[in-house]
Amino acid sequence: MICDLKKETPEYVTGTTDTMLGISHETLARRLRNAYGSGGIPPLRDGLDPQDIVNAYAIQDLNTRFWEAEGRKIIGRKIGLTAKAVQAQLGVGQPDFGVLFDDMRIGNNGTLSPARVIQPKAEAEVALVLSKDVTKTDPTPEDIADASAYAVAALEIVDSRIADWKISFADTVADNGSSAFFVLGDEQEPLDGLDLYTCGMVMEINHEIVSIGSGAACLGHPLIAAAWLAKTLVKVGHPLRAGDIVLTGALGPMVTLAPGDHVVARIGGLGSVSFTYGEE
Repeated sequence: MICDLKKETPEYVTGTTDTMLGISHETLARRLRNAYGSGGIPPLRDGLDPQDIVNAYAIQDLNTRFWEAEGRKIIGRKIGLTAKAVQAQLGVGQPDFGVLFDDMRIGNNGTLSPARVIQPKAEAEVALVLSKDVTKTDPTPEDIADASAYAVAALEIVDSRIADWKISFADTVADNGSSAFFVLGDEQEPLDGLDLYTCGMVMEINHEIVSIGSGAACLGHPLIAAAWLAKTLVKVGHPLRAGDIVLTGALGPMVTLAPGDHVVARIGGLGSVSFTYGEE
């Protein structure tokens, strides 16, 4: 069931293109790439205005093309900053997006080594897997439902290459939406008859509840978030394609991870998904 979808999806907000402060896109992109191996770096404010979204996405795109040339394969997109609680945590007021690569996926009940991240946090989400391309210039939530093969419970492990998570909105956009890894559950549910608006979410770490939320917390509905993404990607010439995985955004607050943590999320109608943050 699709509920309360009359709310308009927010427009993609663009910034200026003249605030790079004399530092090239490539220099900033290289800083972010190097941080994956060397650890967190200072915010990019010496070369990127905190609200310069256009240049932030240009930096993200440079690294996306660099990694594709290195052999990584794009398998979908992630939407970030959809839950009001997460926006409040990071001090921003609109969503963003990043790229999902094939090597970012962890198997359900799998393990993530602390050596592969810097300062990880976990959040529970609804993921969509598409069966059709979405090429309309102004797709509706109903269009997204029609293009989706199924929904599945997901955990996203977000990480920031900016030290201590002292990010501006432009920092997180440039940093591929502060992405890291993700996990999909095993229950693949068709959207027909599935209530993603009132569905509840509970995330536990080591059997203790650490985050609670619902589908409505994700920009009003996960399909509203996915419609925003689809519209935005059509505008920039990279529409969603059949087979893509879409992480629609957090249903509740993200939670910092510590080595040894076992994380489980349960979402109404979609079952559970889990992983362990530690060595195998």
